[in-house]
Amino acid sequence: MSDSMTSVNRLRWLFALLMLVALAGCGPNRVVVDGNFPPPLIEPLPLTLGVWLGDDFALHEFSEEAKGRNESSWVVNTGAAQIKMWDSLLAGMFKQITVLTSPPQPGQSGPVVDAVLIPHVEELQYAIPAHTQIKVYEIWIRYRFELVSPGGQPIAEWTMSSYGKTPTAFLQNDQEAVNLAAVMALRDAGAHFVSQFTQIPAVQGWLQEQGIPSRAMTR
Repeated sequence: MSDSMTSVNRLRWLFALLMLVALAGCGPNRVVVDGNFPPPLIEPLPLTLGVWLGDDFALHEFSEEAKGRNESSWVVNTGAAQIKMWDSLLAGMFKQITVLTSPPQPGQSGPVVDAVLIPHVEELQYAIPAHTQIKVYEIWIRYRFELVSPGGQPIAEWTMSSYGKTPTAFLQNDQEAVNLAAVMALRDAGAHFVSQFTQIPAVQGWLQEQGIPSRAMTR
């Protein structure tokens, strides 16, 4: 093989390597949300609550393609953090929590529970900073909750929104800022759920049927 052909092959190999590096650099920003979620300091309700977490919740992932040259594509996975937060929250709100392995259905035998909560993440939105040097992000999460009997009959259904904002711009990178904003949104969701749960009329009626006085949970 001539020296000229060897040089061409080397150039082709170098070009291919550069293309791979360039394509890797064009991939989306990925964030697997992680944080700490302390249990609520409240008096738990004397009930056993079943919880069914479908794939739409347990594997929740938000993605958005860049809309311009100065924007980035994002993939934000909140599923594991959702489970971690709601496990901690509900364990502090009720006497006992049982995570179900299948959705409740009529005539289905399974763990003895007073009711089953089925949460859904309906929507997640985020706002990027106006200037890339200011790493302050905002995240909104909209939930839908179903409270059903052990046999799957509806008891109550309602929606709830939460909001989180990166509390400081002095972070190392955008991924860290997005993660912190998501953690703040999850904590906000927990606070809203605690304060609103016993105030929902259909839930109040169900609590009265269980012999539990309708009252707000005390912190």
